[in-house]
Amino acid sequence: MDLKRNGTQLSGKGTADYFTGAVRIDPLLQAKEPSRVNAASVTFEPGARTAWHTHPLGQTLIVTAGLGRTQSWGGPIEELRPGDVVTFAPGEKHWHGASPSTAMTHVAVHEAVDGRTVDWLEHVSDEQYSG
Repeated sequence: MDLKRNGTQLSGKGTADYFTGAVRIDPLLQAKEPSRVNAASVTFEPGARTAWHTHPLGQTLIVTAGLGRTQSWGGPIEELRPGDVVTFAPGEKHWHGASPSTAMTHVAVHEAVDGRTVDWLEHVSDEQYSG
């Protein structure tokens, strides 16, 4: 058994290379061989969001608080609320973040391939975020 007590893993800030706005990342689970599963709780302040990105084995988001938005490339912006679960297919280009007026927290779950969990792309423009 490996018990990680609440508060024993350091929070981090989402870097401007991959996020727009204020984002806090709280690690939950880091894969140890043979597992590939990683998870983090991510909190986006109002208007904050990821850049466009993909995951080699896909990603699942479990919204735990607030009001958010997400979009897959070429699709409509979808509103996210607590209890919503979103799954992105491997290689599916997408972004996610808070609504313009309300923060949002989700648990992000994804698997690593050769140590890689995400491929970051261009930032989501204000026009794309606004729809």
